[in-house]
Amino acid sequence: MKIILLTQYYRPEMGAPQSRLLEMLRGLKQLGAEVSVVTAMPNYPEGRIFEPFRAKFSLRELRDGIDVKRYWLYASNSKRSMPRIFSMLSFSAMSLLSLGFCRKKRPDILIVESPPLTLAISAWILARLTGSKLVTNVSDLWPLSALELGVISRGRMYKVLEGVERFVYKRSTAILGQSQEIVDYIRERGFNNSYLFRNGVDYERFEAVPAVRIAAEGKAIVYAGLLGVAQGILNICKSIDFGSLGLQFHIYGAGAEKQELIDFIEKNPDRAIVYKGVVQREEIPAMLKQYDAALIPLTKMIYGAVPSKIYEAMAAGLPVLFSGEGEGARIIKENKLGWVNHPADMAALEANVREFALADNETIRRNGIRLAQTTFNRPNQIESLFNYLTTVISEQ
Repeated sequence: MKIILLTQYYRPEMGAPQSRLLEMLRGLKQLGAEVSVVTAMPNYPEGRIFEPFRAKFSLRELRDGIDVKRYWLYASNSKRSMPRIFSMLSFSAMSLLSLGFCRKKRPDILIVESPPLTLAISAWILARLTGSKLVTNVSDLWPLSALELGVISRGRMYKVLEGVERFVYKRSTAILGQSQEIVDYIRERGFNNSYLFRNGVDYERFEAVPAVRIAAEGKAIVYAGLLGVAQGILNICKSIDFGSLGLQFHIYGAGAEKQELIDFIEKNPDRAIVYKGVVQREEIPAMLKQYDAALIPLTKMIYGAVPSKIYEAMAAGLPVLFSGEGEGARIIKENKLGWVNHPADMAALEANVREFALADNETIRRNGIRLAQTTFNRPNQIESLFNYLTTVISEQ
């Protein structure tokens, strides 16, 4: 089985999609697939192409044992929509230059990561020209997610993007959904070629690491991820006085709110909030196992989104303090993995933090580890995906 992944976001960028895609390719390769990647010059989340990759139109490299072909794009992390749209369009156009690379690989399957939706159009063209089958991997439902985040409104542009979405689904041999909500959404629109492929977690990476607690006294809560408006970490720091509750709150990551967050922490040392910098993917298991709980916030409901941080918290045996709704909230409630409040409800979040501070969390810890070993075990899911893709290739 020969597979090419087309994605705008990939390692060495930090972020859940980048790590998830790498783990998927590694797993498929271990099962016997020949895997390659077509992607952009790394630039996320800074919105600027990383130093070693600047001033290059294209680049081929061997990264993590995988053949990677990169192309220039217009990089931007602007809060304005037009620069971001142009960034997506620039790589969607540039990716078509990979036709020669793709033809030499002679792939059976071309997997495209969506969003951005426009990249799926490029993937369809490349799949047609290389005789490969198009598999669309839907990690967020666009344009629905853009509507829920307030990026666009219901109007002509939204209808155009819905048309693009239907075009892509109709021309995909298979559609992978990262959550049950995504799969249900796709099936409700008449596309029954969808398959549930969750992020999951590789529990063995966590099992091999000893737990060394970072807090000598009391409990410590951790957040590791993007520091942007959609996560609302700055607002949480302003709203909850962790120090007065006898807790510590440690933050890892980068993003648009980073500097403002650092400034707030420096001005409020009594709140027991610490910014710890950026953590690399390889360091996540050891880092998480130092803590007593994971804070996972979303400021708005995004249908179909299940943060991969939930699965990592399970594997580390950490209770989850989740600000969110939908499938992520249901997973936590139904499996008794922690506490849930509506997005951006600071009063409810503070009440949950207070309850966590007084609770005995051993049952939650055991529940999370059990699920990481079974239901949400990534290697098991990748093996099932490999078998599914084998049937996709054999279909006429």
